[in-house]
Amino acid sequence: MRQALEPAWEAKLSPQTYGFRPGRSCWDAIEAIFHGIKFRPQHALKVDIATCFDRICHDALLAKTQAAPVLRRQLKAWLNAGIMEDHQLFPTRAGTPQGGSCSPLLALMALHGMDEAITRVHPRARVIAYADDCVVRHADRHVLEHCQQLLLTWLAEIGLTLNAAKSRISHTLEGDQPGFDFLGFHIRQYRVGKYHSGKGPGGHRLGYKTLITPAKANIQEHLAALGRIIRRSKALPQGEVINQLNPKIRGWANDYRIGVSQAVYARLDHLTWVKLRRWAHRRHPTKSMGWALERYWHRVGTRRALATSPIRPEAVYLPTHQEVVSTRHVKVTGNRSPYDGDWVYWSIRQGRHPSASPSVAKRLKAQHGRCRYCGLFFPHDDRIEVDHLNGDRRASRSSNLQALHGHGHDAKTREHEDYLPPGMRDKHQDTEERCARKRACAVLEQREAE
Repeated sequence: MRQALEPAWEAKLSPQTYGFRPGRSCWDAIEAIFHGIKFRPQHALKVDIATCFDRICHDALLAKTQAAPVLRRQLKAWLNAGIMEDHQLFPTRAGTPQGGSCSPLLALMALHGMDEAITRVHPRARVIAYADDCVVRHADRHVLEHCQQLLLTWLAEIGLTLNAAKSRISHTLEGDQPGFDFLGFHIRQYRVGKYHSGKGPGGHRLGYKTLITPAKANIQEHLAALGRIIRRSKALPQGEVINQLNPKIRGWANDYRIGVSQAVYARLDHLTWVKLRRWAHRRHPTKSMGWALERYWHRVGTRRALATSPIRPEAVYLPTHQEVVSTRHVKVTGNRSPYDGDWVYWSIRQGRHPSASPSVAKRLKAQHGRCRYCGLFFPHDDRIEVDHLNGDRRASRSSNLQALHGHGHDAKTREHEDYLPPGMRDKHQDTEERCARKRACAVLEQREAE
């Protein structure tokens, strides 16, 4: 059912909708907000829909699907199937089935058109939605207050309402409490001096800087989770404690690596060290802290880390949050979708695509979409081939493979005097001139742009 409905709805959904869609994530929503406010402070309306999945009106949802009769009948049967709990059937007169594979897509169908209800009245307002959370941006606070009323009216038509406790209007730079939390990040702008100021499109200093950091509530929740693991591990072996903490630390740090998080990572590493020091003292209350350090902490590279052994190769050690390097996420372009047929774009972005072989997709992502021979980007309609760097086709390890244009592959083969079948020689004539012409055009375009 989902495979039948999702491709058609991917072409209808707004490009500013990021939740529960293939090829999109919360990082794309955060980057969209950053690009919208980095050159001008604005007011932001943080919108949270109260119990969205449990209150969607079935009639309004089915009317929006515009599906074929056979799909419509099946959707209606699922929506009205009810919930079985303790051998008792509870009817479902509203909402979508929780945990179902179609539930996220049905929620997107129900919320489709929410941004149009605002931009039709206020064209300069910008709506960025992620599932049942959304942010509306505008320079005027009164416009956002009107947008909130428009949302209340529009949501009432599908049986939903706003969560007043979590919905608020704030300014990104001014006010008593500037900034707002969205999807676990805190988005805010700070007044800074000229040496730390951000710059506008013309190179002039803005006088402020936009920073996106992990939200305080999420930091406290993560620290509490680490504390619970350490407290219940008083009698566990050292290696088991490390194995339980590893996925928590690596996963959380990777989730927030697109923001300005290194200061937060350093603070979390210090507080984790304090908790582990207390854990070691509880295990050996009569021993000194120096003895505990020698017993549990060993040198790993240039630092001391909680490790099972300093010499054994199978030894495990506890990583730190700061080991995860901060990276800038590249937002998905426009209304692109994995169903649009551009397998080159999605292979470069994700390293996989049903229309591309795993070898080609992996090489495209590793090479950032460029041909190793001519240095140009791969367009969608180009012929792409996998080449062996040393010419040995038996050595097919990943480090010996590269993606090249078809004609570039032939030119590289000739240069290295590898064997080329006679038919291929007639098929691709003057390949060296074509590559040189492309490189010359790229250089001229770059000079003209400069």
